[in-house]
Amino acid sequence: MKYIVCEEPGKFSYKEKENPTRERGHVLLQIKKVGICGTDLHAYGGNQPFFSYPRILGHELAAVVLDADDTSRFKKGDKVVVMPYLSCGKCIACRTGKTNCCQQIKVFGVHIDGGMQEEVVLPEAVLLPTPELTFEEIAIIEPLAIGAHALRRAALKPDEFVVVVGCGPIGIGIIKLAQIAGAKVIALDVDDNRLKYAKNEIGAGYTINVLQNPIEQISEITSGDMATAVFDATGNKKALENGVDYMAHGGRYVLVGLSKGDLTFTHPKIHAKETTLMCSRNATLEDFKHVIEHIKLFPTDSFVTHTVAFESMAAQFPDWLKPENNVIKAMVDFDL
Repeated sequence: MKYIVCEEPGKFSYKEKENPTRERGHVLLQIKKVGICGTDLHAYGGNQPFFSYPRILGHELAAVVLDADDTSRFKKGDKVVVMPYLSCGKCIACRTGKTNCCQQIKVFGVHIDGGMQEEVVLPEAVLLPTPELTFEEIAIIEPLAIGAHALRRAALKPDEFVVVVGCGPIGIGIIKLAQIAGAKVIALDVDDNRLKYAKNEIGAGYTINVLQNPIEQISEITSGDMATAVFDATGNKKALENGVDYMAHGGRYVLVGLSKGDLTFTHPKIHAKETTLMCSRNATLEDFKHVIEHIKLFPTDSFVTHTVAFESMAAQFPDWLKPENNVIKAMVDFDL
């Protein structure tokens, strides 16, 4: 079968190998679509934490079952989404239900080879049935689940003001799911096209260009209170360090984006606000189920801006890094 491997930063290779062999408790899958994540873009650019080369990318996966155990809940032809977080089940995080931050976690396509190949074998436990969804919808469940997990971490309440910094795919997911939950969402970005999309397609109540006095504008929108929950979905050091400025006293600040370096906060500032500072990593089964339940409310068609055939991915990939191409979500289609 064919696969694509990222040999080193900036270099993909097309190769062939034997089809995988299924073992008991596992399911043989045919990959149908793969969403391209910021992690994939950073891996190609050489600035992704927790990453080594060579690596087969791909963790936002839509697949079809080819073979499973006779006793499996899956049968040949079933559509499934992959939860790409392979946890140990034994560490303190796993024992307390936090499999998303397992001490020994192996993310498919990040720490171990992923789904940019025609067939894969995975444990049945990391698959969820998605019979009513399109393959495009299935392939965006994982990034939306990351947003769902962040919102659950923050214990979001209806009618509260939230700020989402960054209108990339993760930020867009947070905005939409927060809006569905009844929050009043203020979206921040430096890109006016992204902000326009967040407002017109996703439903953000307010949009602010970060370069145009965001603190003043947020204060005006919230009658001086600021936002009771702030989510960073940029991973940008400056943005991460500035996010607390948008937060109300007694508020929550959730770091969803990941920076490779150190972050610095002024202690008196975060102490005065009695800041609840938390990180949000990956997602859990509960988050995937939440997204599956609500995904028909999400504008998948406009969210997936670029689709290419498997054979064309390597040639097209560098273009997805260029802001002028207005990529929101790129996708690889194995049937084109």
